Amino acid sequence: MLLEAIYHRPNDCWAYGYDDQTVHLRIRTKRDDVLKVNVLFGDKCKPWGDMATENMEILASDEMYDYWQAAVRPPYGRLAYGFILTKGNDQIWYTEKGFHSDSPKEHLGLFEFPYLHPIDIHKPPVWVKDAVFYQIFPDRFANGDCSNDPQGTQVWGGQPEYYNFFGGDLQGVMEHLDYLTELGINVIYFTPLFEAPSNHKYDTRDYLKIDPHFGSLETLKSLVQVCHGQGIRVILDGVFNHCGVTFPYFQDVVEKGKDSKYYDWFHINEWPLQVTDGIPTYKTFAFEQTMPKLNTAHPEVRDYFINVGRYWIEEADVDGWRLDVANEADHTFWRAFRKAVKELKPDAYILGEVWHDGMKWLQGDQFDGVMNYPVAQAILDFIVFEHHDAFEFAAKIGRYLARYPQQVNESCFIHLDTHDTVRLLTLCGDDKRKMKLATAFQFTFVGAPSIYYGNEVGLAGQFDPDNRRCMIWESEKQDRELFSFYQKLILIRKEHPALSSGSFRTLWAEKGSSLLAYERHYGEDHVVVIMNVSPVPLAAEFPFLSGEWCDAMSGEMETRPAGENQGELMPYEFRILYKKSVTKL
Repeated sequence: MLLEAIYHRPNDCWAYGYDDQTVHLRIRTKRDDVLKVNVLFGDKCKPWGDMATENMEILASDEMYDYWQAAVRPPYGRLAYGFILTKGNDQIWYTEKGFHSDSPKEHLGLFEFPYLHPIDIHKPPVWVKDAVFYQIFPDRFANGDCSNDPQGTQVWGGQPEYYNFFGGDLQGVMEHLDYLTELGINVIYFTPLFEAPSNHKYDTRDYLKIDPHFGSLETLKSLVQVCHGQGIRVILDGVFNHCGVTFPYFQDVVEKGKDSKYYDWFHINEWPLQVTDGIPTYKTFAFEQTMPKLNTAHPEVRDYFINVGRYWIEEADVDGWRLDVANEADHTFWRAFRKAVKELKPDAYILGEVWHDGMKWLQGDQFDGVMNYPVAQAILDFIVFEHHDAFEFAAKIGRYLARYPQQVNESCFIHLDTHDTVRLLTLCGDDKRKMKLATAFQFTFVGAPSIYYGNEVGLAGQFDPDNRRCMIWESEKQDRELFSFYQKLILIRKEHPALSSGSFRTLWAEKGSSLLAYERHYGEDHVVVIMNVSPVPLAAEFPFLSGEWCDAMSGEMETRPAGENQGELMPYEFRILYKKSVTKL
């Protein structure tokens, strides 16, 4: 055994409470090196002879490592444990003291999970893993009230520019809720709604006011109420890392300088405020001079934005927050924000915009989930750009699944494009086969999938601002076949608990191959997905497909006798197959 590859720590994603009775334990070993891993566990205050053992299973694998997991139940809340690793005739014990050839004889020196406190367990809202999000950029979705159009509003469907407006508003969303219900989504995520001078509203002027071009507090309240009546939740975009230069408190600093009582609300490097060679003398989002960075460590700033977080839940009954540039605000602020929001609405969803490993924010005291950009990029690299083979893709996905606790993976936001990226259809070179393939993986993977408005009817777009085109409402211009495809995927996800709550396991991912197969399993619900990520037909043996299966997309049944496992997929074809089974493959 390669001992240098073995790793465990009794915290983070390696040892965590999954529910009030269960602790998940994980250990890493070199890939294909260790034949078996068992965990020895028990209560440190009971006799040594009362210790029990549990088999560990491989949760995931990447290029170099296998990640093993076991679920154990501490009978008295306390947990002492060690690992038994077996390879052929070799057996190694691994405890907090290190590696041993002989079994330990006492609890002292074992790893410890001191106590399973329910209050410390990360418990994202139960509804999130069953969610299908729909992201709306309000100015570009639908214009329902022309009386509130900004001056110079352009004709709907024109070319989007950085500074132009098209008049989209909340009334427009209200008038198209039947469309969203028909599609099947159950959560709307709005990019910022608060008053701001830009069309994107990430340069907020007033956090306690709906932008008049979108409507009013009453408009939002009515919209949320109708949404809830149709089984749709609503989350807002919170831009609390920075504000806009028109934010009154920043304007007070501009006017009064160090005499402003709000001077310390911001990060001022030098006075007077100015921009030299593109770099402001005050900290900002990126180096954007119109978006000064807020000092969230300041008690008054913290209290102000905690009040904002609560206000929109109290006034409009919104269901949570997507937090912009969340990784650049301090952890103390987010802990206080979460506490205040959850006290008001325990099942509110708190989603952080984090483009990298988000474990620091995902320990139950800050965010419920993050936007899973690493997974999104892996999907694009494999399916859209074809940069990797199936083995490399499966390895990446395995590493990302092992990165977070199970309940975090289930509650992450899985997107393929947003207002910050090139649109999916454009990324695919207008090849709908690739678009469908990537979306099929998105909807059958772990986490809550998100649709960027218009993708479902063929809306394309290059990078910002072109990715913020007006929604297509003329039925003759909509891709209704694509709409039906999204409808079907949403329905499949809702009908199969394995896709929202089940385990994930790769079944087929060979080096040099573009053929991928994986399974999702939960109770009796068993789903297998196979896909060909190449421009040529591919044939292979599928020993895991014997028996009777139903094709979820077509509804057709097929029976494969044992031993007859040859299969072929056309270019960029996929199959979602399911059957009821009480055992994994």
